[in-house]
Amino acid sequence: QLQASGGGLVQPGGSLRLACVASGSIASIGDMGWFRQSPGEERELVAVVTDAGHTHYRDSVKGRFTISRDNVGNTVYLQMNSLKPEDTAVYYCNAHMADTDYPDEEFESWGQGTLVTVSS
Repeated sequence: QLQASGGGLVQPGGSLRLACVASGSIASIGDMGWFRQSPGEERELVAVVTDAGHTHYRDSVKGRFTISRDNVGNTVYLQMNSLKPEDTAVYYCNAHMADTDYPDEEFESWGQGTLVTVSS
C-alpha cells in the first residue's frame, strides 16, 4: 500500500514537499508518480519517475516541481516550488508494483491523497 504525506496550506510562491512510502511484501516497483484532482475536474498526471530514474512532467509544473525516488526506502517525493493557486488540489501518489507472492504480476496502487492548498 501507499501512504502519502506532506500536504498543507501554503502562500503563493511558497514550497511544499510531498512524500509517499510503499509498504508491504514488495518484490519490485516500476513507475512511481503523482496525480492531482481539483473539485469538478478529472484526475491529471503531475509527474512520473521510472525505476531507472527517468522523469516526465506536465507542462504547467515544469521548472517548478521535481519528482524523485528512493528505491531503498520505496519512497517517491514531489518537491513543489513557486506554488500557484491553480496548483490547489488533492495530490495522489501512484505506483506500479509487484508483491512477493506474485513477483511477475504488476498491479497499480494508489495512495490516499493529500490536500495541497495554495492561497494567501
